[in-house]
Amino acid sequence: MNQLTTKQKIIESAIRLFNIDGVANVRLQQIADETGISVGNLAYHFKNKEAIVSAAYEHLFDEFSQILSAFLVGPKLMDFDRQLERFHHFFSQNQFYLIDLFEIDRSYPLIMERWHQFVHKMIMQIRKRLDYDINRGVVLPEPITGIYDTLTNNIWMTIVFWVPQQVLKGQPINELLFKQSVWSHISPYFTPKGMGEFEMEIQPTFAS
Repeated sequence: MNQLTTKQKIIESAIRLFNIDGVANVRLQQIADETGISVGNLAYHFKNKEAIVSAAYEHLFDEFSQILSAFLVGPKLMDFDRQLERFHHFFSQNQFYLIDLFEIDRSYPLIMERWHQFVHKMIMQIRKRLDYDINRGVVLPEPITGIYDTLTNNIWMTIVFWVPQQVLKGQPINELLFKQSVWSHISPYFTPKGMGEFEMEIQPTFAS
């Protein structure tokens, strides 16, 4: 087992525990036990818990960056649908990000600052995608000034907060329900061309 592999296993163990108990409640001994190593070995790779938390978030940032990089790879609605699949996987597997939002804001301001940057980029991408689909005739021109800014925010909130809402309501969490919830915000603004594309390319995936 080389050092890089051990460090990655520590990070993955920490994320699993953070998802269950929250960042503030997880101790180094728990992370070591979950990884199958001694606390001394853990300390060799990470000098303290703060270093593990920072490394875990760097792992999240890398994954989130990859999702955002898959922006307008293709010209049609399916491009966004594929990105939604990746968003769902990310937020399902990393629920501690939202559970510990206020703790991170208070204890790790630099991490929170990075998240703010990702949030801004994500919101900008959603709005640019709407503008792109308006220009290609699948989304209606903005019917009321400012309504697409509200729509953008609603789409963003659904993508980010759908999983914890389902948890709070005791409802199932799966990719199909997640995507249907996001698309329900957009579909009322489709042109006939947009609805045709949606029915041909997106809706069949709901039944698969």
